[in-house]
Amino acid sequence: MVTDAILNLAKRIKSIADTGLVYNTNDYDRERYAELLEISHELTSTLIGQPVEVIRNFYAPNKDYPTPKVDVRGLLLNEAGEILLAREMADGKWTLPGGWADIGLSPSQVIEKEFREETGLEVKATRLLAVFDKRCHPHPPQAFYVYKFGLLCEVTGELRLQKGFDILDVGFFPVDQLPELSEDRILRSQIELLYKLAGERGSAAYFD
Repeated sequence: MVTDAILNLAKRIKSIADTGLVYNTNDYDRERYAELLEISHELTSTLIGQPVEVIRNFYAPNKDYPTPKVDVRGLLLNEAGEILLAREMADGKWTLPGGWADIGLSPSQVIEKEFREETGLEVKATRLLAVFDKRCHPHPPQAFYVYKFGLLCEVTGELRLQKGFDILDVGFFPVDQLPELSEDRILRSQIELLYKLAGERGSAAYFD
């Protein structure tokens, strides 16, 4: 889509501006990079329909070389081969448990924490299934540039579901009967690919 392509250009402009603001050596360059940063904010504001002030505040102040954000999602299957999903309070739709990576935690520690907080389950991450670049998949437009990790998980304790404070519901679903998904977080095609890879022992992880 044209909007997605332009949004990706806005993200690239922001990345160039952030890098320039970190590494510039004179005031003239700093002014130009600051102007580029503002242009990227205005473009993003127009494309996603949010006020430019919201876009400015959405990004943490840059202090280092800009890199993509990391989202970690976990695939957990029950004995019937059904997939555990969590229903997000934010939009009322379903997704694989997970969220943004935390500084100081490994990807496996992040997903184990997210399962505990969102579903009440103690799990262990056992295998990397995929690394998705959201730009390469038909997600809705988003301000951040995001890599998404998909990890296979298994329950280590009792299989008793208990939804977290920001989760409306949790439950298992057959792969061919998935509910309405929160497509900003996960796509049906991605779940189907993770499910397929989980059943292929010894297969290599998918990556974009």
